[in-house]
Amino acid sequence: MIKRCAWVKESEPLYREYHDNEWGVPVYDDRILFEMLCLEGAQAGLSWWTILQKRENYRKAFDHFDAEKIVHYTDEKLQSLLNNQGIVRNKLKIQSVVTNAKTFLTIQKEYGSFSGYIWNFVDNNPIVNRWETVQEVPVSNEISDHMSKKLKKDGFSFVGSTICYSFMQAVGMVNDHTLDCFCHPSHQKAQP
Repeated sequence: MIKRCAWVKESEPLYREYHDNEWGVPVYDDRILFEMLCLEGAQAGLSWWTILQKRENYRKAFDHFDAEKIVHYTDEKLQSLLNNQGIVRNKLKIQSVVTNAKTFLTIQKEYGSFSGYIWNFVDNNPIVNRWETVQEVPVSNEISDHMSKKLKKDGFSFVGSTICYSFMQAVGMVNDHTLDCFCHPSHQKAQP
């Protein structure tokens, strides 16, 4: 039997798939990084499971997180999002996606890529932790505190330290798979 992190809903294929193939895997694609930042912001005050179940709805609703399209959303489009039952209908969270899209595009121009900007917080190297239990895994750390302050200063919203840490976990900037989980790097076979 495959051993996974204790937070995984084993009975839910979508949750297993996310844990096994995405969580903790380094992501460098700007669009995917932007999507995950937006989804982590949508999660604020909710469970990741709630957002994960709505992810496809979010992708459709927000033009697959194409920032170039999102920055041109009209009041009518924002109202349609507020009426969309497939996503979390929170006005501030929806507006933050537009705000973040504008900031994201500014960051891309200034740094060459959002990936280069965001990965700089971990010196471009994933941090691999060695937690024995999920209870040991922090909800934030000094890096996420610093990231949160910088992102807010640069114009992003819904980027508190806890959201930033969850984002870091989701995009593989930090690998918090527990040591007994088959996804922890210590269980991966060496490449030939």
